[in-house]
Amino acid sequence: MLKLNPSSTGETEWTINGRCTGKSEIPLTANGISQVQGTGEMLVGSGKLIDPSKIAHVFCSPRQRAQTTFDLLLGDTQKAELVKEGKVTITEDIAEWDYGEYEGLKPHEIRSQRKEKGLDTSEAWDIWRDGCEGGESADQVRERLDRLIQMIHDVQKPHMNGGAAADVLIIAHGHILRAFTKRWLKYPMEFPFTMMMEPGAIGIMSYAHHNISKPAILVGMGFPQKA
Repeated sequence: MLKLNPSSTGETEWTINGRCTGKSEIPLTANGISQVQGTGEMLVGSGKLIDPSKIAHVFCSPRQRAQTTFDLLLGDTQKAELVKEGKVTITEDIAEWDYGEYEGLKPHEIRSQRKEKGLDTSEAWDIWRDGCEGGESADQVRERLDRLIQMIHDVQKPHMNGGAAADVLIIAHGHILRAFTKRWLKYPMEFPFTMMMEPGAIGIMSYAHHNISKPAILVGMGFPQKA
């Protein structure tokens, strides 16, 4: 089975406060570091959910909090080996949504600001439909995520029916990973698909029937018993 593992960055002060954190370089809190380390201890390693020997490629956001999460999750040795093998891509395609004028604001503050400008007279602001002033529209986010998904398909397609392991790891941010999940499942950005992902968490995606054209969420996974 081929796996795609999206991993969310650990907690920051703005995560705690519910502020939109796009391009701002907000470091992980001590608890955020602990979250990622705990996840790594439980789920990363030989024979575990993320087995470094089975990783074909890592796509990571260029934001510093994502880079720190990458370091903590895999450790210096494993990360260095993947970099040496050319299996790591740092890309804006999986960076957090560019919030533009809404950077650092809370959702209720955004709605209040837009109301003062005479926007959203018929219905409340919805980022999936309306995007962000001075930042990215939903279509712009969709375009870069679709480009990334095509790259992932290119990595995994030759291995759909066995052969060398070709798992892919994505290290990014909560909101863009929710957007990524929608596009992975081929849903439009505005599709009302509610998702939750805690800081430092790891998700699992795959394909139905070993078919590259049938991407799916892996809602349950069994683990082999240790000898």
